[in-house]
Amino acid sequence: MVLQDQDVSTSFFSANLKFLQFQVTWMQLISPCFWEEVCIILQLGFVGIILLPLVQKTASKTSRNIAAQASKDYPIVAKVSLSYRASIVCSSLMLCIHVLKLLMLLYSMNDTRCNSKLEAYSSEIVPVISWAVTIIVVCLVPKRKHIRFLWILRTWWAFSFFFSITSTVLDTYLKTEEHGYLKMIDYANFISLLPSFILLIISIRGKTGLIFIDSHNIAKPLISGKTDKDSNKKRGSPYGKATLFQLITFSWLNQLFSVGIKKTLEEDDIPDVDVKDSAEFSSFAFDQNLKQVRENDGSTNPSIYKAIFLFIRKKAAINAMFAVISAGASYVGPYLIDDFVNFLAEKKTRDIKSGYVLALAFLGAKMVETIAQRQWIFGARQLGLRLRASLISCIYKKGLVLSSPSRQSHTSGEIINYMSVDIQRFTDFIWYLNIIWMLPIQISLAIYILHTSLGLGSLAALAATLIVMSCNIPITRIQKRYQSKIMDAKDDRMKATSEVLRSMKTIKLQAWDSQFLHKLESLRKVEYKWLWKSLRLAATSAFIFWGSPTFISVVTFGACMLMGIQLTAGRVLSALATFRMLQDPIFNLPDLLSVIAQAKVSADRVASYLQEEEIQQEAVEHVPRDQTSFDVEVDNGKFSWDPESTNPTLNGVQLRVKRGMKVAICGAVGSGKSSLLSCILGEIEKLSGTVKVSGTKAYVPQSPWILTGNIRENILFGNPYDNNKYDRTVKACALTKDFELFACGDLTEIGERGINMSGGQKQRIQIARAVYQDADIYLLDDPFSAVDAHTGTQLFEDCLMGILKDKTVLYVTHQVEFLPAADIILVMQNGRIAQAGTFDELLKQNIGFGNLVGAHKKALESVVTVENSSKTCQDLGSDGESDTDLTSNAQQLQQKHGSDRLHPQEITENGGKLVQDEEREKGSIGKEVYWSYITTVKGGFLIPIILLAQSSFQVLQIASNYWMAWASPPTSETEPTLGMKFVLLVYSLLAVGSSLCVLVRAMLVAVTGLWTAQTLFINMLHSVLRAPMAFFDSTPAGRILNRASTDQSVLDLEMASRLGWCAFSIIQILGTIAVMSQVAWEVFVIFIPVTAICLWYQQYYIPTARELARLAGIQRAPILHHFAESLAGAAAIRAFDQENRFINANLGLIDNHSRPWFHNVSAMEWLSFRLNLLSNFVFAFSLVVLVSLPDGIINPSIAGLAVTYGINLNVQQASVIWNICNAENKMISVERILQYSNLASESALEIEECRPHNNWPEVGTICFRNLEIRYAEHLPSVLKNISCTFPGRKKIGVVGRTGSGKSTLIQAIFRIVEPREGSIIIDNVDICKIGLHDLRSRLSIIPQDPTMFEGTVRGNLDPLVQYSDNEVWEALDKCQLGEIVRAKEEKLDATVIENGENWSVGQRQLFCLGRALLKKSSILVLDEATASVDSATDGVIQKIIDQEFKDRTVVTIAHRIHTVIDSDLILVLSDGRVAEFESPAKLLEREDSLFSKLIREYSMRSKTFQQLKKSA
Repeated sequence: MVLQDQDVSTSFFSANLKFLQFQVTWMQLISPCFWEEVCIILQLGFVGIILLPLVQKTASKTSRNIAAQASKDYPIVAKVSLSYRASIVCSSLMLCIHVLKLLMLLYSMNDTRCNSKLEAYSSEIVPVISWAVTIIVVCLVPKRKHIRFLWILRTWWAFSFFFSITSTVLDTYLKTEEHGYLKMIDYANFISLLPSFILLIISIRGKTGLIFIDSHNIAKPLISGKTDKDSNKKRGSPYGKATLFQLITFSWLNQLFSVGIKKTLEEDDIPDVDVKDSAEFSSFAFDQNLKQVRENDGSTNPSIYKAIFLFIRKKAAINAMFAVISAGASYVGPYLIDDFVNFLAEKKTRDIKSGYVLALAFLGAKMVETIAQRQWIFGARQLGLRLRASLISCIYKKGLVLSSPSRQSHTSGEIINYMSVDIQRFTDFIWYLNIIWMLPIQISLAIYILHTSLGLGSLAALAATLIVMSCNIPITRIQKRYQSKIMDAKDDRMKATSEVLRSMKTIKLQAWDSQFLHKLESLRKVEYKWLWKSLRLAATSAFIFWGSPTFISVVTFGACMLMGIQLTAGRVLSALATFRMLQDPIFNLPDLLSVIAQAKVSADRVASYLQEEEIQQEAVEHVPRDQTSFDVEVDNGKFSWDPESTNPTLNGVQLRVKRGMKVAICGAVGSGKSSLLSCILGEIEKLSGTVKVSGTKAYVPQSPWILTGNIRENILFGNPYDNNKYDRTVKACALTKDFELFACGDLTEIGERGINMSGGQKQRIQIARAVYQDADIYLLDDPFSAVDAHTGTQLFEDCLMGILKDKTVLYVTHQVEFLPAADIILVMQNGRIAQAGTFDELLKQNIGFGNLVGAHKKALESVVTVENSSKTCQDLGSDGESDTDLTSNAQQLQQKHGSDRLHPQEITENGGKLVQDEEREKGSIGKEVYWSYITTVKGGFLIPIILLAQSSFQVLQIASNYWMAWASPPTSETEPTLGMKFVLLVYSLLAVGSSLCVLVRAMLVAVTGLWTAQTLFINMLHSVLRAPMAFFDSTPAGRILNRASTDQSVLDLEMASRLGWCAFSIIQILGTIAVMSQVAWEVFVIFIPVTAICLWYQQYYIPTARELARLAGIQRAPILHHFAESLAGAAAIRAFDQENRFINANLGLIDNHSRPWFHNVSAMEWLSFRLNLLSNFVFAFSLVVLVSLPDGIINPSIAGLAVTYGINLNVQQASVIWNICNAENKMISVERILQYSNLASESALEIEECRPHNNWPEVGTICFRNLEIRYAEHLPSVLKNISCTFPGRKKIGVVGRTGSGKSTLIQAIFRIVEPREGSIIIDNVDICKIGLHDLRSRLSIIPQDPTMFEGTVRGNLDPLVQYSDNEVWEALDKCQLGEIVRAKEEKLDATVIENGENWSVGQRQLFCLGRALLKKSSILVLDEATASVDSATDGVIQKIIDQEFKDRTVVTIAHRIHTVIDSDLILVLSDGRVAEFESPAKLLEREDSLFSKLIREYSMRSKTFQQLKKSA
């Protein structure tokens, strides 16, 4: 019986190892002892290399003495790890095996083929010595405190594994060829494979895992390489501490799953990423690679491709090795099918043990494939994470140093797209990178297997494969072009979306909602067109993918018939299994080419951005303070925002500012005031001259830059909190009262861009930020424009002339009353310093400065005239009484409210936060989300057709394969029952039918998916644009942009196929089980419980994975939001030298996103590994059943078909669960988009039954009746019982302290907030009863914050294209912009960049006036409209308004009291109520009126500042 078993084993091995024959014969020809000689040489080399450093170290007596002394003083104990223990055990086992083999050899020389005793004995003595040396070296590792095993040791372990496996296979083959028996020495070879494989894994990992503990029991995990900063974190990294077994099985995630199943995962529950996966480590490594490339190439712009190659090469090589092993193992199954069918056909003559050995071979190959596959996929994801972190960091750092022209050529939306979409494509490419190595191996193995069974027929298969692959190449080229177009269209749409969100208030006030909605829809249409073309092409690719096995099999079988090669069942089934395996490389090639194309486009985009010009680091020379008495020196400076322009922005600048000087800068709008500050900061490009700065700088930009966070964080700006210094700063910046009014004081949360703060509050917060820095030089760009007269006075006295009295201050101002106190005044004109001197000196010169002062004097005289004309003119000298009244009045005014927009109760309830953490659903994704997605298009009527097409494909495919298996003879001796031509014809018809079903299905999925994505996008767009302003005040734009960008991309390109694959994979596995159960129904015995276990695993996995995916989605937005904020305030960040702090904050945000993302992809591998193991078990069980069944019960051909399908069972079973889980993760994007598709909406834009007549409002009478406004039901009223009437065609001034309700009243007129009670009636029409568009389009407003859109001058003035060019030119001339626009080459088509940043703030304000002049409404509202212009321009604007709107109603809110002094009526608001409403003259008659006090304060300012100057 034993003899028979040996014969069976021999026949099996000789049948399966034919491919070794040539190589073995070749070796035997060289020398019978060839293998022994190779073994001795290599092993002696290893021993020599390993002993050399040991001998050197032993010889060094000094080193030994020092080490001994150190160990005596500081005893260190090594805590051994599993990896280290395994290395010792396996090395010892290998030593024992070789000692045993040596003893056997001494006992009998017959066990070796070598005829030389010396070489035969040496071939075993040398390995014994080698393994003895190995054990010694491994034992020395703790003593030497090695973090990683020596490279030579790792090389030896890898070599020993490959040597063991090769020698075992060769010896076994030769024994079976010679019909010999396997002896004890051969079994020893088999046993040695296990320890050598474990040592191979340890060598790949490389880490010793040792933890060294000193005498104080302080653990130092040298392996992790973590810094002190990292070790202080609460969360550890289980991945970093994982053992080898845990790494293979992903069981290091078990703890996270045990938490996730018990409760909803929160951010703090997720462990840290390993230090090598952290953004800081990756960013540093990538920077080093860039530096290396820069040094090697000698170029200032290093190649990003070379840097990426250096960054990924080591990890990518390890991944490639696993990928190659996985690819090789996957082809063992198809190779053995022919043998298996032969075994079943010859079961009578074959021993059953050889069948079990075959089953074991199938299982072993599957296990190797599973482990290797999971490791390479996980490794690719991990490498993608590292590359993404490093590139995002690189893009962020570049954003902080972009020069102005570079910044203008890349909008925020574009740069954010680089960070979100392009970087994602990089990570996708890293995953596909391994397919490059796998493709040639897969195709080569497939052709080899076909060659062994079909001979020359394999050449036909190769030709057919190459034809199919070549068909994909033109498709990929076209796809690349489509991808590029999609990205361009997406950039344009995101840029426009970002702009619309940023300017939403202006759009609503101007009634431009529909226009901008149409613009976004038209941009989406362009994107949709390219998406459809791309998806249509992808559907064609899918048809080729599914049809390729059919085409190749028909060609191959046809060629075999022509060549006379007999097709037996075994050969056919082996070929069919191989064709199915070929599907992967064929399908992966177009995917690979497509991903390479996408990655190339993205890489080029990112590379061009990273090579953009940076700000000139050497533009400003920093001089030590002890070497000069001047803080700022500019010598013959020539500067330009546009270096290519012939007219520089600043020319001939000569400036020397002594330490402690106060320098005022004034001039007309667009004269170069802000540019002068920029040249000192180094922001503007220096063409010639020198700039020297001595000391630290603090900068306050003209447009307030406020970070999301609380007020204190904005003021501290990264500096430590000093209570006394902080209190002094807050007091000097007039913020004390504001803090008292906020429920959470200075811990009150600020909304995005400070949206919930008034303009004055934002300005004072950023002044406080500058003051707290305690810098040497202060550059203030028009800091008083946004604050009222009283606050401006306090700021100037307490801040500029108080806390900053010893500092060097350069301040731009349009308010002449702040000029006399300056040591020197610079008057800017056409980019030059036209005049310089003290206030008195400049007045004597009587040139340009006189015009500015003259305009101010006229304004002041108008105030004094009105004041003097009142019946009871008060003595202006009673300063003490006035101050007392003002103080008590300020307290009375500000008792309850700090801001029109900030509500204490709301903030208390929200813990000081206006902007809440992003909402996320918890628990499983509701069925209604799936149902909404599926039924979006026509109620889901296409879904059954798609499922029917896929089911038809599966049935026809099984039928075609079944037909071939049934019709082909089981062995070459058996005659076929049917003619092979007929067999092939039927097979071809069935196969073509199945392929057509796939084409129908692919096209329908593409149509339905894109149609659904478009519908959901339009729904979200309409919902967001129709949302009330309160939504935008409390929702950062990043959240909306994230949904419109990343989530929408998932819907456009992935969601339909992901959901489709759930159904398709279920249909596939049902087909496979049907085929397998037909021949071995016993499979159900094991399949049902295993399926139950799979479902349990899925249920266990889903809660954790779902929350990880949600958290990863939420953590993406803060990265983009922080980046957008940093880009907007890059100048301030650089001025305060805070680049490093912001870069570190960005790294922290990247890690916050990496943590859930990394653990989510790891969790997917955790599940896949377990499901693969279970399906391997099912497959092995089915093979054992087939082997065990008595002969004749089953048809060997059909059993072979079952095995053919069963080979893919593990992949299919895993893919079902994986697809379901992946679809659920992707469905989160649908959930997030649906969240914003059902937002509370504003009232209707138009109400047909209540439309006002065309010329309404005719007179412009505004009547308030018991008006009460509150921002939410649980909040107190902001306006209370407002009852008054603004007569038509009159000018009404609205005044009051900060927080009195002025802006809320304006918002109520435009219905930005709806009245809770009462009504507003304009010309006998209740505005709450008409549509919002009808109301807002008939009113005009010039807002406090001027907004301009990217495009042209004409497009900004007349976006609805309602007026002629002549009317536009007329408006431009009236608002003082005509000459400036005419000077530009493009005239009305002159470019306006993002935010209008190529125009000064004053010019932007004038453009807003131009819009109002064009609109010619009966009612005009001015909300601090002239705050950013100089007094002379202000006077001109007031004249224009008086002329153009003389017969219209003008409502003005102003800080400059002279702008409302000539109004017909003044409304004074206090605490949300009407305090006074009379003509200016009547209000001035009463000395206790609030208006009188404001006038008195304004008229006293010049006198006060003159006194300040004298006292200074």
